[in-house]
Amino acid sequence: MLTALLDLVLPSVCGGCATAGTGWCRSCAHELADDPGRVSPRVDPGVPVWSLGPYSGPRRRAVIVAKERGRRDLGTPLGLAWAVAISRLRRWGELPTGPLIVVPAPTRARAARARGGDPVTRAARAAAAHDRRLHVHPILCTAAGVRDSVGLRAADRQRNLAGRISVRSDGLPRTVPVLVVDDVLTTGATAHESVGALRRAGFHPVGVLVIAHA
Repeated sequence: MLTALLDLVLPSVCGGCATAGTGWCRSCAHELADDPGRVSPRVDPGVPVWSLGPYSGPRRRAVIVAKERGRRDLGTPLGLAWAVAISRLRRWGELPTGPLIVVPAPTRARAARARGGDPVTRAARAAAAHDRRLHVHPILCTAAGVRDSVGLRAADRQRNLAGRISVRSDGLPRTVPVLVVDDVLTTGATAHESVGALRRAGFHPVGVLVIAHA
């Protein structure tokens, strides 16, 4: 009854297409269920990069709504889409079948606070709820002075992040493969710096998985 009353005041709409009456509709779920595809970013991170699709339609809207409008509930469908994609990549032999450390790409602390938490980490944890072999550890962090990458050109993005992503003290085993996850891949600069930081810390990154690529 409480949910019904709240819907009268604040109608729920799909985070992917704004259809009223549901937080995430079947059509958008179907689109996110496409096979993950290999992409080649301008800045090569040195590991395979997979995307659930172009940064358009439901994927674009979901990322924006989760980030800018605080839709925490979207972590569940986005995480499920990642879990399905990882399962397929395992089946195809693209990812190891055993345990994986899932490391969300770093976000600026101020931005995460403004959004009520990091949407990428939230989606990663939702994925892990569907696959016990996934172990989420947000161990990457950015140094002070890193700017928001929106509007920056590829070269500026690289300069903005160069040497400014590091691994927090963690105590995690270095023998478990690492998968980096992020919401959107634009130039590949964040993926490149993240993979580099993990390697310098002794980890073994095996790939990058994103919700969408621009």
